[in-house]
Amino acid sequence: MKGVRRLPRTDSAVLDVISERKLIAVIRCDSPDELPPVAHALLEGGIDIIEVTMTVPGAIEGLRRVAAEVGDRALLGAGTVLDRRSTEQAIDAGASFIVSPCCVPEVIQATIDRGVLSIPGCFSPTEVLTAVRLGAPVVKLFPASVLGPQFIREMAGPFPGLRTIPTGGITLDNIGQFLAAGATAIGLGGRLVDKAAISVGDYQSITRNAVAFRKAVDG
Repeated sequence: MKGVRRLPRTDSAVLDVISERKLIAVIRCDSPDELPPVAHALLEGGIDIIEVTMTVPGAIEGLRRVAAEVGDRALLGAGTVLDRRSTEQAIDAGASFIVSPCCVPEVIQATIDRGVLSIPGCFSPTEVLTAVRLGAPVVKLFPASVLGPQFIREMAGPFPGLRTIPTGGITLDNIGQFLAAGATAIGLGGRLVDKAAISVGDYQSITRNAVAFRKAVDG
């Protein structure tokens, strides 16, 4: 991805990039020191949308470091964001999108206030409706392994035009099914960014995983 920093920092522009590139890498690790090498490994494998979860110790500082190192080549976001304060801190650290595992009104409102893309997590039609009414232009379907691709198809009836990012339990074997069902993009966690590999410094395996998922999407 070229010129990510030069994109207008609006939620629609960021969503356009996510819709085009299709893959969001979700990083969960045990130290902020591990974030930059993971980001570099993902970029080498062709995945350039990166979500740093707030469960990482020192996540805000880690996100700031990743932004300094690869922010000109990657679109960065923050995940597992559950309150306004964390939302504000993540945006200030370089996040262009904010992801939550559930629908948190104060997080969605904070992103609207800052003109940043909100991706709230949803598991039911009621949660989807709540997120849409609060102003979220896209929702995270989580956990996708429980909901399945058919959920996306069924939701298109009552919610025509709904944009979704299924996350959780998506593999090389089923990613095509979710995209064929109409997913806007895919969130990839442990199947892509393996914590065991990170713990031993095996960043090459993360690059190999990235290459495989990139190929599965691009053909």
